[in-house]
Amino acid sequence: MSQDSNSTESGQKSWLDRFNQMFSSEPQTVDDLLAILRDAEQRDVLSSEALGIVEGALQVFEQQVREIMIPRSRMVVVRATASPGELLQTIIEYGHSRFPVIGEGPDEVLGILLAKDLLPQVGSGVTDQVNIKDLLRPATFVPESKRLNVLLREFRSTRNHMAIVVDEYGGVAGLVTIEDVLEEIVGDIADEYDVDDEEASIRKFDEGNFTVRALTPIDEFNRYFECDFSDTEFDTIGGIVMQKFGHLPRRNESVEIDGFRFKVLNADSRRIQLLRVTPLA
Repeated sequence: MSQDSNSTESGQKSWLDRFNQMFSSEPQTVDDLLAILRDAEQRDVLSSEALGIVEGALQVFEQQVREIMIPRSRMVVVRATASPGELLQTIIEYGHSRFPVIGEGPDEVLGILLAKDLLPQVGSGVTDQVNIKDLLRPATFVPESKRLNVLLREFRSTRNHMAIVVDEYGGVAGLVTIEDVLEEIVGDIADEYDVDDEEASIRKFDEGNFTVRALTPIDEFNRYFECDFSDTEFDTIGGIVMQKFGHLPRRNESVEIDGFRFKVLNADSRRIQLLRVTPLA
């Protein structure tokens, strides 16, 4: 066996010995455990991705539903009295797979409508004969105080993907999905509606229209469009647009600011992601 091979094996044993030594004194708290794991990551014994997942999993044991739920004001719901055509329009507009269905008021959640249950009815051309209530799945209700690890276990055992969050008085406080919980462990889960961080910040869509990432720095926006939006209060063009709306806008909402029309193409429960920009001059 060559000297290089002996050196490599010795190095590997050395790392393993160090790793075992780190665990020889049992951690007394979660912080102690995280300190050991972070030290292992710095020594390249543990990858940063694995460390992030472990940290997220431990954090889930400490968090409650209220900390990650989509608040009631941001819920996309449909009424039981809506026609199949109106429901289809909502499905197309928001791109969700599940929608809470309400009765006379927002606190009366009758069930959950799955887009896949409605679409065959629309395709068959018998929408006038469809009773929306016949398509509803039972809604799951959870308190704001429920621990995320318990909720995740219930999601797995019942195969539900969405739960309605209720406050101490029994009113609807928001909703939470299995994806919301998993993202606390593994980070953001991208789908076909998410914005690719590697895409150009500003792209020409067609004659007179541009797609602009909301996180585009204001000075970059100003250089591209030869304008002079102020960057004293906000760093990104999304911040200016959000201020003008005065609320977190939904997809397809639009506003005009200083000679530009901004239309929201993509937004989640926390921020604007993508804009359609049309210079008006």
